[in-house]
Amino acid sequence: MMDFFMWFTDLGNSKTLAAVIFFSVFIGIIIYTFTGKELKKRFDEYRYIPFMDDEEFIFDQKKSAEQKDQKKHEQK
Repeated sequence: MMDFFMWFTDLGNSKTLAAVIFFSVFIGIIIYTFTGKELKKRFDEYRYIPFMDDEEFIFDQKKSAEQKDQKKHEQK
């Protein structure tokens, strides 16, 4: 265990290990982001948010919340 600690405290080794860890996490995030079908649908919906008017966006959010509430009440 002490040998690993001494190996890790060497700056040349710790920089390499940190780069490998961060790169692996980055690739994992990229794979997670672009492979999910539900995420793709959500990203497609969010794609036009910058072009929407604020009032329309707020109104749409309220409308979708009301629709969700109605569906919950219908299921009960």
